[in-house]
Amino acid sequence: MWQQAKNTYHLFQGITANIYYGKPGRKLIVIGVTGTDGKTTTVNLIYHILRNAGKNVSIVSTTGANIHGKQSNLAFHVTNPASWPLQKFLNQAAKTNFKENYIVLEVSSHGIDQHRVFGIPFTIGVVTNITPEHLDYHKTYNEYVRTKTKLLNRAKIAVINKDDSSYSKILRYLKNKNVVTYGMGKNVDVNEKIFSYKSPLIGDFNRYNVLAAISACKSLGLTNKEIAKGIETFKTPLGRMNKIPNKLGINIIVDYAHTANGIKQALTALKKQSKKKLIAIVGGEGYRDEKKRPIIGEVATKLANYVIISAVDPRGLQEEINKEILAGVKKAGGKLDKNIFVINDRKEAIDFAINKLARKGDTVSMFGKGHERSMNIDGKHEIPWSEYEAVASALKKHI
Repeated sequence: MWQQAKNTYHLFQGITANIYYGKPGRKLIVIGVTGTDGKTTTVNLIYHILRNAGKNVSIVSTTGANIHGKQSNLAFHVTNPASWPLQKFLNQAAKTNFKENYIVLEVSSHGIDQHRVFGIPFTIGVVTNITPEHLDYHKTYNEYVRTKTKLLNRAKIAVINKDDSSYSKILRYLKNKNVVTYGMGKNVDVNEKIFSYKSPLIGDFNRYNVLAAISACKSLGLTNKEIAKGIETFKTPLGRMNKIPNKLGINIIVDYAHTANGIKQALTALKKQSKKKLIAIVGGEGYRDEKKRPIIGEVATKLANYVIISAVDPRGLQEEINKEILAGVKKAGGKLDKNIFVINDRKEAIDFAINKLARKGDTVSMFGKGHERSMNIDGKHEIPWSEYEAVASALKKHI
């Protein structure tokens, strides 16, 4: 009831922001991407393909906004900006002399439910995948799917992953008849046999992200050659499976994955290419979907040789989060202080992984923070944080 009241306020904000900025979305070709995992990579991939093809394109995603080459950071822990900053970005993007102006938006379920994208006419709506997440907010998985599907119904063309377990549920709520499907099977509009490509991205999950981007760009009228060239030259966005160079021969990976499915997909990909041991640093966010915590512990224990449980914005609930993750660890047969370690201080955890556990040829993967510039430890304050600086500090200490 309280959330409904707040959403009425958000709707009013959405309406007034649209009026104030003159409904700038109507002057743009808007591509919106939603889903549980893979949104940021897919959004940046579409942006890169369009830009590489010579299109005038802007982007607003978790990692920041780029409007005609001007980079801006979003507020801490934000995927989908509130109505006023978002409409301001759209207004800036619309102010050009180009005949066609594109903008690619990363859209969250909160953003949809709270009317942050109100009044934006989406040309393309893309869903990457939908697995249980944010159930502290949406309460049920069906409601979560229904909320995501609202983006597809607002778009002229809906792009859907037919292989995802959410597909049949999406169809229950889907009213849009102009649908493009993608997947690995035969009965889809876009698959890897229909469209062959070369990509530097690793993991099956990224194959789906690429297919989603191909589907969106083909729907926009780009040629196969333009799309293929964009995919081949794409570099992963900040905090997404970023490999950090070092002289130790350790494969160090920074990734933002913070859902059980995201961590599972990333670890599965890394396990396939890891030469020796696979070490994973995981955690959970305070006052966020607690049901995923034991699943994260179980998944990480099954796939990694060593797991370190550490801070990921605990917001004063670190011990509670640890206990819930350890419940999943225990289910998977993990042994505390043998292959499982609890180090609350994330900088110490990264240092321990690189300087104590890892040897040449091993892989150290850290999940949950990625590109983020702050961390909330006590639930009251945001403190500066950089995954990359923490890794650099550990490497310096090793030397």
